[in-house]
Amino acid sequence: MAIKTSDLNARLFGKTNKRIATTPQEAQQAAKEQAHVIELSVAGEEMVEFTLTRVEADQVESKTVVFADNAREQSFLNEHALSDVLVTLRERGQQYPAVGRMREDGKIEVLDGSRRRMSCILAGKPFLVYVAKDINSEHAKFLSDVANAHKPLSLYEKGKEMQAKLASGEAEDQKALAKMFQCSEALVSGALKAADLPLELLQAYPNVADLGRPTIVKLHKQFSQLSHADKGMLLKKCRDKEGFAWQRSEAQGVARITKDVSEMIEAWIEELAPTKRAVSNKVDLIKGRVSYSRKGANLALNLKMIDEQTMQDILSFLEEKLK
Repeated sequence: MAIKTSDLNARLFGKTNKRIATTPQEAQQAAKEQAHVIELSVAGEEMVEFTLTRVEADQVESKTVVFADNAREQSFLNEHALSDVLVTLRERGQQYPAVGRMREDGKIEVLDGSRRRMSCILAGKPFLVYVAKDINSEHAKFLSDVANAHKPLSLYEKGKEMQAKLASGEAEDQKALAKMFQCSEALVSGALKAADLPLELLQAYPNVADLGRPTIVKLHKQFSQLSHADKGMLLKKCRDKEGFAWQRSEAQGVARITKDVSEMIEAWIEELAPTKRAVSNKVDLIKGRVSYSRKGANLALNLKMIDEQTMQDILSFLEEKLK
């Protein structure tokens, strides 16, 4: 079930400076004030103490990693996918710290805030994260899943979650998945098709989260009809030495770039596997009036601008001729 940002922060930052935040507004304010130490109730169970940590811009990539079981596909996080975060971050800095745990190797594992982490990397800004020790994998997964709830996942990411449910036996079929994820079976079908596509193909787009079901279904059909060799060639075109396809587009704005990339991919597929067009054997007997086509022993006539009397004459002739 989707969780609003305000409710999410209320769940994550339920206790700040030893003071219980009784409303979402209080919880948001506590997080915004960036208290040095907070106490967080993880999964409604034990209280864990988190310490606010500042990671300098040039160390974010080397000193932090994203939780491996995070449902969000990290390779999709580029300047277009993160535009909503980057604008605020560049103007006012990071508004809300991320949440993470300390690993044995000394790196901070980000449980909530992978988008903020990548935004800081792209913008060259320090990364603020509340860090705790002794958080087990089950609680880490809880924090990661709750945090992802307020920002919708792409169809690909939803599809990966659904595939995992099918593989584990938690869901038997698409109907069960629709009930589990509270969505239509059509959306389940689209999500599974998205998850079936290779990452390299989807990375050709500026923001995968913007790809709707019709685009995914069409892309899946086009790609699945290619031979193994042609699939490999297409993926090489999607990312070459100049970068991803979206980086080669001269269009402006995510919507136009997305359209441009779709047209690029369609053109490449046509080059690799030209559409077989039906050969017409139609013959014009009287241009614009009468044409016919023959297939084996069958003959088809196409007559235009025929009045009632002429039609009767032609039908009578055929009836007499073919008795």
